Amino acid sequence: MLSNETLIWLFCAGGVGGFIDSIAGGGGLITVPALLAAGLPPQLAFGTNKAQSSIGTTVAVTRYARGGLISWTQVRSAALTSFIASAFGAWAVTMVSNDVLKAIVPWLLLAIVAYVMFSPKLGEEGGAPKMQAGLFGLLFGSVLGFYDGFFGPGTGAFWTIATVALLGLELRRATAYTKVVNLGSNLGSLIVFAFKGAVLLPAAAVMVGGQLIGTYLGSGLVLAKGATLIRRVFLCVVIGIVVRLLWMR
Repeated sequence: MLSNETLIWLFCAGGVGGFIDSIAGGGGLITVPALLAAGLPPQLAFGTNKAQSSIGTTVAVTRYARGGLISWTQVRSAALTSFIASAFGAWAVTMVSNDVLKAIVPWLLLAIVAYVMFSPKLGEEGGAPKMQAGLFGLLFGSVLGFYDGFFGPGTGAFWTIATVALLGLELRRATAYTKVVNLGSNLGSLIVFAFKGAVLLPAAAVMVGGQLIGTYLGSGLVLAKGATLIRRVFLCVVIGIVVRLLWMR
């Protein structure tokens, strides 16, 4: 049984995580440690995080869709592939060590940080796509969807950079695209975690309340402020994920 103090802590963590996640991804940087600090074992923390995150991501997707930032034709293959691949990733995490990913991912994320920092105009305007949307969705949906179910940190950053670089999206549309595919991978892995009984509903329900508030505020800022805000928050989040992953080694 979780104490009232713990529930309040999780509510606040859900709000902050939802706010960050709706702008640049990486809300798990807040919510997963909060669940672990509340005493949940890792697999239960991951499953509960997917449950609460799915609700917040749905709110963000809805707001971005109403704001005209989502092309469903462009994103549908990536979302569907992510859904399927993440279920396999969540299943695999119970059977295979993720130590290799822990060693590699921080350096990949540092490369993204350097790329964004030395590309000050990145994503301010759309560009010509370098890959057909269906092929892009199938390729990256398979790889990043599986990764999100299996390990997860930095998934949003990888999606955002890929959509800007290869689909030519400006940052607001790239963020909206990323939220749709994140929703697919969240739901795919959530089904597996729920099947294995790795979701603590009271904790998830309390965090959803915070998520709804944080996500609504964050997605509203994206619609109003655009690429400059996303770029700044994106860099902070990715650097934070790198520090966390290196600290955990």
